[in-house]
Amino acid sequence: MENYNARYARHYSLKNFGQEGQQKLAAAKVLVIGAGGLGCPVLQYLIASGIGGVGIVDNDIVSLSNLQRQVLYTTDDIGKFKVEVAAEKLKRLNPETKITIYNTAISSKNALEIIVNFDIVVDCTDNFASRYLINDACVLLDKPLVFGAVYQYEGQVAVFNVKDKNGVQANYRHLFPNPPQSDEVQNCNEGGVLGVLPGIIGVMQATEVIKLLTKIGEVLLNKLLTYNLLNNEIFILEIIGGSAAYNLIPKTEIAFKAMDYDWLCGISVTETGALSPADFVRKSTISDTIVIDVREKYELPKADFRCINIPLSELSIKMDAINEKNILLFCQSGKRSLKAAAILTEKFGTTKTIRHLKDGIMALQDKYNEQDN
Repeated sequence: MENYNARYARHYSLKNFGQEGQQKLAAAKVLVIGAGGLGCPVLQYLIASGIGGVGIVDNDIVSLSNLQRQVLYTTDDIGKFKVEVAAEKLKRLNPETKITIYNTAISSKNALEIIVNFDIVVDCTDNFASRYLINDACVLLDKPLVFGAVYQYEGQVAVFNVKDKNGVQANYRHLFPNPPQSDEVQNCNEGGVLGVLPGIIGVMQATEVIKLLTKIGEVLLNKLLTYNLLNNEIFILEIIGGSAAYNLIPKTEIAFKAMDYDWLCGISVTETGALSPADFVRKSTISDTIVIDVREKYELPKADFRCINIPLSELSIKMDAINEKNILLFCQSGKRSLKAAAILTEKFGTTKTIRHLKDGIMALQDKYNEQDN
């Protein structure tokens, strides 16, 4: 049977899909940015479906706290680069797909050169700076963008930068024109996420990619789907396009590469006073030092070292009681402790040495879990 591949037999049997639909998948190249909670199911299902070429962008390593939701990895993979582990396992899933890995963080310096080689981009990142950057690059290159996000018990999916039947073409900035500051929104490290949720949303993202490529069904063009797993409630928000959002996007490659997306989203690039887990532990033993947990009292994991708890929300009214010369701060991911360091520096100036734990207690926990393994 000409062009028959038993691997895709169930696709061939589908009405309005068949071998023609499968050939469209085989001819496509899809870029997945982020190989974490969303990226794992997106990659698994796209590669199983027979996409011809898949690119993976990520520079993170596997940690123990990933395994509750990033089911492409196992305990044996802790400490290894995600893109390398993912590529090796996905090649075994479907050796017919050409996999290209980019062991790097997506940035304004490399995004255009990477994205230009693909037909569709899937945003599986977990921070606003990356989302705005990816969106702007896709608008500049006129690439469809499949967006996904998760937080606690709720997820979102949308398809951007594709014209609907009315000629409307919305992008991420139509949904969120102004980025929140880094300390205004919690990420999964701080707020948590139920492990199954990224699997659900990631599969939805993969589904939208397949629908886009094969032109079956109704794609979420200019629509934001929100799913609440606690009550299985789904609602769809219409996104209104318009020229105003395009005014916020760099118009040229030179302008794009000059854009500082971390600054745009209020992320400190210099990270003044940031300490690695090893340096944080070492400095905590110095005399006349106080270690302050600026998380709320209910947050886990609890610290197993000497510290006091002053939530960021209470810091301004309690900092007069801090008498020690050296102050070490930590939170869940490093964002709130960085803000706390700024508040205390404004109060005490150079009379005290103020430092914070970069990437938070989760980085400290991962550091010692890696050593145990």
